[in-house]
Amino acid sequence: MTADFLGIGWRFPIGLDARGTQIAQAPYEESVRQAIWIILGTARGERVLRPDFGCGIHDLVFAVNNATTAGLAAQAVRQALILWEPRIDVLDVQVTPKPDEANALLIRIDYRVRSTNTRFNLVYPFYLDGSES
Repeated sequence: MTADFLGIGWRFPIGLDARGTQIAQAPYEESVRQAIWIILGTARGERVLRPDFGCGIHDLVFAVNNATTAGLAAQAVRQALILWEPRIDVLDVQVTPKPDEANALLIRIDYRVRSTNTRFNLVYPFYLDGSES
């Protein structure tokens, strides 16, 4: 398999290319990264025709920012990515409090793109509503 297997999709958020003539595209590994952001940014039940799509971290928005919440967030992220992004292997998910922000978690995801065997990571910020540590 090659990077061509990953495909080229519309860039998220949707917009025009630099010339302003076509819809901007996200090629190969970038399309995978953007798909991960879409999965994590979508709450389950948010999409009418696909109510099971998304990530369960949004169920934690009113949780207290503690180790239990971090563990539940890591589990929800891992499950969502395994279910909804078949182009990757999830290597690790670590959730830590964001320094100097009592209501924020940083979710670090280490993953490998299966078709190219290339490793990547990204950090997704998740904000809790009114939590205390």
